[in-house]
Amino acid sequence: MTPLDHEPDRSAVTARTVRALQPLVRAEARAEAPAAGLDPADLEQTVWLRLLERPTGAVPPGDPARWVRDTVRAEARRGRRTVRRERPYAGTEPAAPLVTGPERAALGAAEGRALRAAMARLPGRCARLLEAMLSPADPTYREIAGELGISQGSLGPIRSRCLGCLRRMLAAEVAVPELRGRGR
Repeated sequence: MTPLDHEPDRSAVTARTVRALQPLVRAEARAEAPAAGLDPADLEQTVWLRLLERPTGAVPPGDPARWVRDTVRAEARRGRRTVRRERPYAGTEPAAPLVTGPERAALGAAEGRALRAAMARLPGRCARLLEAMLSPADPTYREIAGELGISQGSLGPIRSRCLGCLRRMLAAEVAVPELRGRGR
């Protein structure tokens, strides 16, 4: 007998094991995931992956219920550690402190004017498209397409190109802050 002769038997055993353990895995994942800050479906999928990673002769586990509980808890612990250790990408700045009152109103007005000025410099119909999308009337895609005389299906791609162009324009205008502690 070759190893391939056992493959259909292993897949049938795995299928029976999955069907038998599915309610338990789902219940355990739903119970452990919130405390770990994980999505229950993601935790459940990780447990199934751990089952499939077991050595060929070890499916099903000796005590399936205990294996499920232990595996779910171990993956939840791993998820908690990951969440605690993850850090934002290098180069991202922490959020600026919230400014309230007249200062915030002045800053918001200045940002709005800068955005509108940059939008006015956009090429083609980008300025009109973004103005329509930012309208306080909150028009639908159908209304915007009718107003601009373009197909509704092309609004998304045009919007993406226009926002990319606006992003590049604004990035070029923003001064790059000097690195702290590095003088000239």
